[in-house]
Amino acid sequence: MFKIGVIGDRDSVLGFKAVGLDVFPCKDQEEAKDVLVRIAKESYAIIYITERFYKDMLEEIAKYEDMRIPAVVPIPGIDGSYGIGMANLKKAVERAVGADILFGNE
Repeated sequence: MFKIGVIGDRDSVLGFKAVGLDVFPCKDQEEAKDVLVRIAKESYAIIYITERFYKDMLEEIAKYEDMRIPAVVPIPGIDGSYGIGMANLKKAVERAVGADILFGNE
């Protein structure tokens, strides 16, 4: 059975534990990188990472980009959104469709 994990700073991820997700509070992006590599080898189908850590882990995350699992998804933390999730959605749609159909010519 596959699991869902959440990586981020303690205050941002603890609420996810209440809904049954596995949480991995990290002090810095180096610890978050280690956790990502470790849990990606386990039965995690989805790994959410707070944008605060996600932005500094792009090289590690790219290793999982074209894999079926795990899906590595950025989420806002307690400090708000950095816009990374929307940028990734735009990029994914452009890859799939071949054009920017979401935002047009901004």
